[in-house]
Amino acid sequence: MGRLLTAVITGALDEPLAGNAATALERLAEAEDLRTALLDAARNWVHSVRTNREVAALRNLVAAEAQRFPELGRAWQQHGPEGHHPAVANALRTLADQGRLVIPDLETAIIQLYALLAFPHMVFGSYGTHIDDDLTDRLLTSGVDMFLSHYSPRPT
Repeated sequence: MGRLLTAVITGALDEPLAGNAATALERLAEAEDLRTALLDAARNWVHSVRTNREVAALRNLVAAEAQRFPELGRAWQQHGPEGHHPAVANALRTLADQGRLVIPDLETAIIQLYALLAFPHMVFGSYGTHIDDDLTDRLLTSGVDMFLSHYSPRPT
């Protein structure tokens, strides 16, 4: 598999964090109410994950073919969480720099945010299971609350 095709595929897999989701993430730094803003960003992001069937199919294809095309798997792994989704990394880094979040390990925080918000839809969707709107909202609300509970500054 050529480098160009690998780059196109790995770039396409990041598509759910483009457009409205990226804009919502960029606005976190200026938000007065971080919880509300993060919930808005999460809703935009997960909406893209849930509704972009082409990216979901491509993600499943990459997972299935990584053994046959190890360069594709390596390209994915070399990006790491921060490299795959710079919008998330930049938003979290900015919030930490502002003192609004305490993030000692950015890589871990990115993966945890994904695990709480996007991964349920990616994993269950890959098996054909649909998570309805009500459960999606409960997952997002509790996921944002869990993330902020862990990474918000502790009162002194």
